[in-house]
Amino acid sequence: MQILPLHPLLAAEIRDFSLDQFEESDWTLIIESLKKYSVLVFRNQEIDNEAQICFSERLGPLETTKVGTDGAGAKLVFLTNMDSKGELLPVTSRAILNNRANQLWHSDSSFKTVPARATVLRAVKIPPEQGATEYISLRALYQSLPEVSKAEIANLWGIHDYSNSRTKIDPDLVTEEEKQALPPVRQPLVLNHGSHGKSLYMGAHLVPDINELPAAATTAVVNPYFADTLKN
Repeated sequence: MQILPLHPLLAAEIRDFSLDQFEESDWTLIIESLKKYSVLVFRNQEIDNEAQICFSERLGPLETTKVGTDGAGAKLVFLTNMDSKGELLPVTSRAILNNRANQLWHSDSSFKTVPARATVLRAVKIPPEQGATEYISLRALYQSLPEVSKAEIANLWGIHDYSNSRTKIDPDLVTEEEKQALPPVRQPLVLNHGSHGKSLYMGAHLVPDINELPAAATTAVVNPYFADTLKN
């Protein structure tokens, strides 16, 4: 297995590795590479839905697809701009509007009580041009801040709301069922990744309402998934 860094700040390509057949020592290196580079690219993988789920479950318990989404309750979410006949969907369709919302910079599932540790994306059909998924390093962004700014935001938290990103595209895009299933949650503004440094935790789901995090209420105010990241 070879690891080829793709950018000075983030991302690496993993070569000579098969997602559906690997040694335990390979997996240890994959996890360490994910922590170091944040984004890993695996090219030319011949896998199906079952193999993707099997690989993803090595990262931890999988969240299920939210209500109001194609395949709700499943371990995979299907994102497409085509109908069942392979024709492009109209620009006013709900799927296309949601895809437009996904183009806003965001952290996956930050609006959930237990947010995603990582996202495993698999391209099934790739357009001949454009269609790329872009990434940004919030770790690098945090490191670029002046020390005075880091001190000012060290104990702040923000509210993440699924509706916040969707209503920027269409005020009626989120259904009442989705709002009930996905109430706003509070997340820390800064995460501590140990030896890999700290990062901001923000994106399109973040409501512009930043508040002070009570020092004595770390685990009570913020979901327990981030309890360790708040230790300075």
